[in-house]
Amino acid sequence: MDTNLARAAESALERLGDHPALCFEGTWHSSGELAERSRRVARGLVEMGVRPGDRVVVIMANCPEVPILYGAVWRAGAVVTPVVFLVTAAELRHILADSAAVAVVTTPELLPKVKEATDERPIPVVVVGETGLDGSAPQASRNFSDLEAHEPMSIVDRGGDDLAALLYTGGTTGRSKGVPLTHSNLYHAGKNSRSVSYVPGITRGLSALPMSHSFGLLVQVGGFHNPEPGISVLQRWFEPAGFVKLAAEHQIQAVSVVPSMLVMMLGQPLESFDLSNLRFAFSGAAPLAPAVREELQRRIPSVSVMEGYGCTETAGILSATPPMAPRPGTVGKPVPEVDLRIRDLDGNDLPVGEEGEIVVSGPNVMRGYWGGEKIPDGWFHTGDVGRLDADGYLTIVDRIKDLIIRGGYNVYPRDVEDALLDHPDVAMAGVVGRPDDRLGEEVVAFVALNPGATVTADELIEFTKSRMAANKYPREVHIVDAVPLTSVGKLDRKKLRATITAR
Repeated sequence: MDTNLARAAESALERLGDHPALCFEGTWHSSGELAERSRRVARGLVEMGVRPGDRVVVIMANCPEVPILYGAVWRAGAVVTPVVFLVTAAELRHILADSAAVAVVTTPELLPKVKEATDERPIPVVVVGETGLDGSAPQASRNFSDLEAHEPMSIVDRGGDDLAALLYTGGTTGRSKGVPLTHSNLYHAGKNSRSVSYVPGITRGLSALPMSHSFGLLVQVGGFHNPEPGISVLQRWFEPAGFVKLAAEHQIQAVSVVPSMLVMMLGQPLESFDLSNLRFAFSGAAPLAPAVREELQRRIPSVSVMEGYGCTETAGILSATPPMAPRPGTVGKPVPEVDLRIRDLDGNDLPVGEEGEIVVSGPNVMRGYWGGEKIPDGWFHTGDVGRLDADGYLTIVDRIKDLIIRGGYNVYPRDVEDALLDHPDVAMAGVVGRPDDRLGEEVVAFVALNPGATVTADELIEFTKSRMAANKYPREVHIVDAVPLTSVGKLDRKKLRATITAR
């Protein structure tokens, strides 16, 4: 099987034909136009010195040039290194050095950050947009339009085991690590993800997921396996009012989201928009509270929330909910070709219904981290606690490292967060452990309220006390303006723990 991603993109164009494919900020782009631009940019990259296997950093908000660049880099035989545009200059400097990148592609508003990150290691910088090449730009900068001015080029031959993308983990537990994904990893991730999520006639999608994140990248490579032509509406970055407006304007049928996006959507006047065509909300990257799912489905009766599960090291996918057989509270079943086990601390497989660490193997799983750290025996240990039911549906309990041990009893933060979110005044919640001399750890919650809410911290403690075992409910609740999130919308427990330390 040829798993080269550039060829997969070409095959999709041949199979589906040239059609309106992408709408961005009011402008439509056809699949043929996007492919032609990608072929030209590939030649431009080669002319500026990019060689097979070289890493090219792409740091931009969502725009059509992101998928164009990814396709161009793969066509040139090089390696995409996507970076979320919210990173600091220090984080970008680490990624540039660790990946030994040969070029950076960015946009004018990010040039000061890129310049700061590249001052110690000058490398070519390509700017998407006709402005920005002034004193704020690094030396040797050039415009993206210069790359597009070249003649199209054919695909550089690269095999399935060759590197296609080098992603960096969020770094919330330390310095970010490089995750190398091959053409085969991403090809199989896209194929198997699409095989379980496809519903005939569902062809109009909306996404604001960062295309630099593994979930956003999965959406793109999944598109190479579409059985029928479809359109995607792309938002530069998530803004809830605009997101809902776009969904109504384009009569969107499916959205790809993370849970924090759904929470923010609930703050919008959803009933004022025609969202009757919205059938599916595919949610991943973080646990979804049942109260959020139920409230969204109550307010948009046509929608079903489909949870999935994956991580950067597995190309963004391990399990997905079958659209015609959802099981609320689970993240679906392992996708085809993924072998998923629940194991105890000694490495023994556990029976149905028992909780343990989720370990996986499959063609989408990386072989090891960038720099040589290999996966032992081909099994990746996710660090997540889960359980499988008799029908093979997976439930995520929590992260092993986030476990709170209070008085010798295990407390999973997600259980406490779900209980808090059952309160109608609570918009978001985050729970961490605080060191305690007597109990080892104490349960501490941070809560953001809905507009106009008046509930107090003591009332929230009493609310959870009535719903949880005595060892689980939080003894401290802090009401905050906003619960901190990472750059990709996940709860940032590192910042919450730092807040406790600073108090």
